[in-house]
Amino acid sequence: MSSMFRSLAGYNYRLWAAGAFVSNVGTWMQRTAQDWLVLTELTDNDAFAVGLVMALQFGPLLILLPVTGLVADRFDQRTILMVTQATMGVLGLALGILTVTGVVELWHVYIFAALLGCAAAFDAPARQAFVSELVGGTNLSNAVALNSASFSAARMVGPAVAGMLTAVAGAGAVFLINAATFAAVLIALKMLRVRDLRREPRAARQRGDLAGGFRYIRRRPDIMVVLVMIFLVGTFGLNFGIYIATMARVEFGAGAAEFGVLSSIMAIGSVTGALLSAKRESPRMRFLIASSIIFALGCLLAAVLPSLWMFAAALVLIGVAAQTFMTTANGLVQLSTDAAVRGRVMAIYMAIFMGGTPIGAPVVGWIANEFGPRWSLVAGGAAGLIACAVGIGWLVQHQHLRVGFSGRRLRVIHDGSAEAGPDTVVPDEPNANGAVRGAGVRDNDVDDDDVSNDVSDGLPPRVTSRE
Repeated sequence: MSSMFRSLAGYNYRLWAAGAFVSNVGTWMQRTAQDWLVLTELTDNDAFAVGLVMALQFGPLLILLPVTGLVADRFDQRTILMVTQATMGVLGLALGILTVTGVVELWHVYIFAALLGCAAAFDAPARQAFVSELVGGTNLSNAVALNSASFSAARMVGPAVAGMLTAVAGAGAVFLINAATFAAVLIALKMLRVRDLRREPRAARQRGDLAGGFRYIRRRPDIMVVLVMIFLVGTFGLNFGIYIATMARVEFGAGAAEFGVLSSIMAIGSVTGALLSAKRESPRMRFLIASSIIFALGCLLAAVLPSLWMFAAALVLIGVAAQTFMTTANGLVQLSTDAAVRGRVMAIYMAIFMGGTPIGAPVVGWIANEFGPRWSLVAGGAAGLIACAVGIGWLVQHQHLRVGFSGRRLRVIHDGSAEAGPDTVVPDEPNANGAVRGAGVRDNDVDDDDVSNDVSDGLPPRVTSRE
C-alpha cells in the first residue's frame, strides 16, 4: 500500500475509517441543511442567526473543556465514542421529526444545536486521542491526515447531496438521513478487534487533574503558538457556513442546490490538502505558516470575484490551504504531546479550534449583515494574515531564525547559515505497547534546498518534500 494510505493496512483503522466516513457525510448533510433552513425558512436571510446556531453548537466545547479532556484521559475512549455517537444520532432523529412534521421553530434549532454541541464536546477529544489506539506510533501522523481527508471527502459529498435533497424533500429529510448514518460508526466501533487496540495507560487520579492539560501546555511554548494560530483562523476564518450561504444567497441570488454545490467544490480543495498532508511523515511549523498565508490570500481573492463560478474556483484554493493548516496544526500537537495528557491537551485544542466559533461566528455574521458578505471574507483573510505573523514572530524569537537572502533566493536563515531552524516535530519511537511517548523531538537534519522560501514567498506547500 502506498505511503499515502499506509494506515489503512490495519484492520481496525480501516474499519473505523469506513464507518466514520459514512457518519461524516451525514454530519455535513445536516450542517448544510440546518444553515439553509435557518437562513431561508426560519429567518429572512439573517446571517447573524446562522452564526448564533454555530455558536450554540460549538460553544459547549469551550464551556465543558475542564471535564471533557479529563474524561477522555480517564475512561475507555471506545466506550465514550459509542455513547456520544448514539446520542448525536438520537438528537438528529428528533430534529428531523420536528422539521418533517412542520412544527420546527428557530428556538428548536437553537436548543438542538446546543445539545449536539454538548455531545460533540465529549466526542471530539476522545475521537482525536483514539486514533493512537488504532494505529502504531510511526503511522499516527498519516492516520491524522487520513482522518482529515475522510472528513473533507464527506464534506465534498454531503453538502451537494443535502442541497439537492433540501430543494426536493426539505431539510427534515436530510436530518433523518443524518440520524441513520450514525449506525455506521457504531457498527464499526462494535466490530473492532479490541485485542489489537494499542491501549495506553489511563491517567491516574490525582489532585489537580482538571488543570493538568493547562499546566502541560504552559511549559510548551511550541504548542502554545500553534494554539494561538488555530484560535485566530478557527474563530474568524473558518466560518464557511456563513461565507458560502450569504455569498450564494445575497451576492449571487443562488438557491439551495447551488449552495450545496459550492460547499462541495470547496471540499475538493480540502480533500487535496488532506491527502498531500498524508504523504508527509511529520508536520512542520513552516507549512502551518505557509498555509495561513495562502488561506488569507484565498479569502481576499474570493471577496472581490464578480461571478458565482469564479467564487467557486477560489473556494478550492481556500479549501487546500484551510485543510493543510488544520491537519498540520493537529499533527504538531498530537505528535508532541505525552500520551498521559493527550486527551486533555486535545480537548483544549478542540475547544480553542471550534470553541472560538461562539465568538467569531456571530461577529462574522454581523459583518455580513451590516457591510455585506464580501467583507466577512475580508475578516477571514485578516485572521489568516495575523496568524501568519504570529507564527513567523515565534520562529524569529524562539528558534533564532531570520529572513534573509542566500544567493538570489529569499530564505529562512538560522544563526547566519542557510539552514532551517528546528521546525519539525517527529514522533518518538513507540514503546513496548506501541504507544508514542511524544516528547516533541525536533529535527534539525534539513538540507538547504528543503528550506526554500515556502514561508516568505507565501508559496503553497510542495508535495515533493515530506513533512
